[in-house]
Amino acid sequence: MAGPTAIVSALHEELAAVLNLMPDEQQQVVGGRTFWRGHLHGHDVVVVLSGIGKVAAATTATALIERFNVQRIVFTGVAGGLGDGVKVGDVVVARHFLQHDMDASPIFPRHEVPGYGRATFDADAALTEQLMRASESVLRELPAQLPDAVRSAFGLQTPACHQGLLLSGDRFVSTTAESTLLRNELPDALAVEMEGAAFAQVCHDYGVPLAVVRTISDRADDAAHVDFPRFLREVASRYSAAIVDALLAQQ
Repeated sequence: MAGPTAIVSALHEELAAVLNLMPDEQQQVVGGRTFWRGHLHGHDVVVVLSGIGKVAAATTATALIERFNVQRIVFTGVAGGLGDGVKVGDVVVARHFLQHDMDASPIFPRHEVPGYGRATFDADAALTEQLMRASESVLRELPAQLPDAVRSAFGLQTPACHQGLLLSGDRFVSTTAESTLLRNELPDALAVEMEGAAFAQVCHDYGVPLAVVRTISDRADDAAHVDFPRFLREVASRYSAAIVDALLAQQ
């Protein structure tokens, strides 16, 4: 592979967990973002925070491709569950991405991205299949290794790995009214977050393979778990590091 693999995390705790796997990272600042160059399982990697929201995500994706010549991008983060059976502690691997807040109607159909003639962008099939296998292998082992108190606090019972449509938007969805509206309007959606579709559009433009995995932290409704920092620290960051480790170890 000519260029490095990008590992992108949505939040600092996940980034730190991934960096702990790397023995030789070195920092470089581009566009106000800190990128870490190093190696993991013999792979040349660049690790960075995405930034929150679609504009920050698009800037990060473009910098990775233009300045670091990355040949593929793997994104890990958290999301709110939407699909039936998508529970807290589950994992969603994206196959397709859609901006739920894109609306240039009546000039264009709702959700269609102007200039593209489409509303959805696809993850890379081969890389996503590899990420799916890595995620499934982690879910078979890691949840059982978590302390009983953590599993009890978040109701983690036989977490599952899902794959399908991931929604992105510049709005934090955290009420039952909002999540119900999304579920009714986009019934195939499995989860909602704030960056994936932006990465997908940039990667489509440049022809760079993308794969995204999201750990479900809540159901994006009024009952969303209030102890998000604990979930991020004790569950999601461990998932992220283990999945990235498994993905690169298998290649």
